[in-house]
Amino acid sequence: MSTLQPGPAVAQVVQRRRVTVRGVVQGVGFRPFLYTLATSLELAGHVTNTEDGVVAEVEGDHSAVARFCDRIAQQAPPLALVESVEHEQVPLTGGSGFAIVASRSQGSSRTLVSPDTATCAACLAEMADPGDRRHRHPFITCTHCGPRFTIVTGLPYDRAHTTMAGFPMCTDCAREYTDPGDRRFHAQPVSCRACGPRLSLVYASPRADTDVDPIHEARALLTAGAILAVKGIGGYHLACDAGNSQAVSALRSRKGRGDKPFAVMVKSLADIEHLVHINPPERALLTGGVRPIVLLRRRIDVLPGECELSDAVAPGSPDLGLMLPYTPVHHLLLGLPGDPDGPRALVMTSGNVAGEPIVTDDAEALERLASLADAWLTHDRPIHVPCDDSVLRVCDGERMTVRRARGYAPLPVTLPVSVGPSLAVGGDLKNTFCLGEGRKAWLSAHIGDMDDLQTQHAFARAERQLESITGVQPGLLAADRHPGYRSGQWAQRHANDRAVVRVQHHHAHVAAVMAEHGLDGSRPVIGVAFDGTGYGDDGAVWGGEILLADYDTYRRLGHLAYVPLPGGDAAVSRPYRMALAQLREAGIAWTDDLPSVIACPHDERRVLARQLERSLNCVPTSSMGRLFDAVSSLAGVCHQVGYEAQAAIELEAAALRGAVDGDGAGYRFALSPDTSEPMTADPGPVVRAVVDDVRAGAEPAVIAARFHAGVADLVRRMCAVARERHGTDTVVLTGGVFANVLLSSACARGLGQDGFRVLRAGEVPPNDGGLALGQLMIAGRATAG
Repeated sequence: MSTLQPGPAVAQVVQRRRVTVRGVVQGVGFRPFLYTLATSLELAGHVTNTEDGVVAEVEGDHSAVARFCDRIAQQAPPLALVESVEHEQVPLTGGSGFAIVASRSQGSSRTLVSPDTATCAACLAEMADPGDRRHRHPFITCTHCGPRFTIVTGLPYDRAHTTMAGFPMCTDCAREYTDPGDRRFHAQPVSCRACGPRLSLVYASPRADTDVDPIHEARALLTAGAILAVKGIGGYHLACDAGNSQAVSALRSRKGRGDKPFAVMVKSLADIEHLVHINPPERALLTGGVRPIVLLRRRIDVLPGECELSDAVAPGSPDLGLMLPYTPVHHLLLGLPGDPDGPRALVMTSGNVAGEPIVTDDAEALERLASLADAWLTHDRPIHVPCDDSVLRVCDGERMTVRRARGYAPLPVTLPVSVGPSLAVGGDLKNTFCLGEGRKAWLSAHIGDMDDLQTQHAFARAERQLESITGVQPGLLAADRHPGYRSGQWAQRHANDRAVVRVQHHHAHVAAVMAEHGLDGSRPVIGVAFDGTGYGDDGAVWGGEILLADYDTYRRLGHLAYVPLPGGDAAVSRPYRMALAQLREAGIAWTDDLPSVIACPHDERRVLARQLERSLNCVPTSSMGRLFDAVSSLAGVCHQVGYEAQAAIELEAAALRGAVDGDGAGYRFALSPDTSEPMTADPGPVVRAVVDDVRAGAEPAVIAARFHAGVADLVRRMCAVARERHGTDTVVLTGGVFANVLLSSACARGLGQDGFRVLRAGEVPPNDGGLALGQLMIAGRATAG
């Protein structure tokens, strides 16, 4: 949005104005754009990068100066994001011509760094043209595409402040870089084969013949079933042929990934349209300038096609995570026209051991990925900022962010109210942190799970780097209330006499969605916060919560009735334990005609029974995520998990195949009959209905569908009671459970029919990856000046 601030009316024909443009205006061709605009209007002056944005002075006919100011936001380069244009009249200096002058650095940073973007069509055309000097150049880029955020070492954004500083430009590149009419005019990562960077291939086992083309050999290795570590923009990927079951299974085994789905990269949408459903918003995400991983629904009846994926890519998942190539190296690996045949689809998963952060350093990659990769396709351009692939999906035609990273970080979120300079450290799962000041909040890229020491080090490095490019010097820290969270412990260790505000987990979830949708907090919302784990005010594990909340306060209106969480993490990894706990609470005997009972070994069953009887290591929980786990096991869908939310994901997959009988009603929870708060939703009737269906021979898909419908009905009923009691008609659906598109859509549809305004996470994740934004809003407002 452009904010014009013209000076006083001027009678003279010639005038000079200083123009300051803020937003994403560095690294996107903005100075060349202003140069071209000024010279076309016959204006004199200059333009430079500063830590505050792009600053230009223009002098000439007053009407031409006015047109210059008016066109800045209207005609900005495609990767630019203009937030404001401010200009003021300054004294005339005379002179002729317009110049780009050296950048100035004299204060704290306040400009925005551009995210990394996919290779543009013009660069791809040059790369595929045998007559072009950048034919098959693995690092082709211009002002409209390529690495930005991950190569920035400082501001203002110039080549000297990027990891390209060590690659002096050749004569040809320097000529393009200084030519205002060239697409690479002041493109900081510009390079060619003559001036680097350069690819190399490193083998796990020494070979006699090392004088090979790295791309050709890498493609041959992938075709033969090898696993490659491939250095990308924000870190290493582990890649293999997605159609080769032996290679995919080997990668899964080496990485210790369990059954967690892999992301797949394909050359074009034509390669995957027979495998998945793709609607227009999903197509736009896949083919746009970011090229994230997009979760697409699998076709139940797979159509014939040339590109086939191994069943080991995403076992049990209702979705396939797919993306198109976004770097020149990716395009070369998948093959240019005329290249020999190679894999049509590649598994592309983060280059790390399960639970560790993505690897970016070359020496570290050779060491930490030695047990995973058969070879390394690497290069000599350093990665300064780690950045995983973003993961998105579409729900009811709208974008839902599952993991916010490449292509979106470090773009800020505009806040509805001002906050003081603050740092929110997020949670321990899917960690991101958030810096904020004024009306801006900068969410970090996805960090990972904080139970690993390497991830904690990555958190600290990323926090220092984001402070350096935003200029925010936090005077307050915010963290989750869980006393055992490592993120909170980090905040306490680094407080240095600054206040650390502890924010309730589900309140933060609700506040994050409120902030994204521009709510100023003057009216409370009904917050439906469903997830796996959140530290409750009473010391219990919350996760099935109905809150009345604004930024300042929250009130617990309702929740799932407590059941024991037997053994903590053991119950999370073995859903049959939650199923048996739910059976006991519902008064149902553990008989061998129930799948979850059969899944529990006899010895463990005896220990579990004593544990529940004596309440040993059995924290009470109201978690909806754990109820999904229990029903998944009760229905015979999933009894043990190898990755987070596996039981719930497979239950959703089953529900998509099921059909709800009769009028579409599902199972029905029992609500507490009195008017006291918090009201409770008893899952006992649901558990008993599931058991009845199992014993009657109902298919797991039918049970799964009825359960999803029952949860949607519960949300509808509890929100209706909340509105009747408190007069609030805005509902926020948030928490990791609402990454389930089937449930989210059903809840939103029913609430909409009841006249509610429904808000869901889109720009930030509904899971714990969005917690930090909510923490910032709750804690940071108190310090706003």
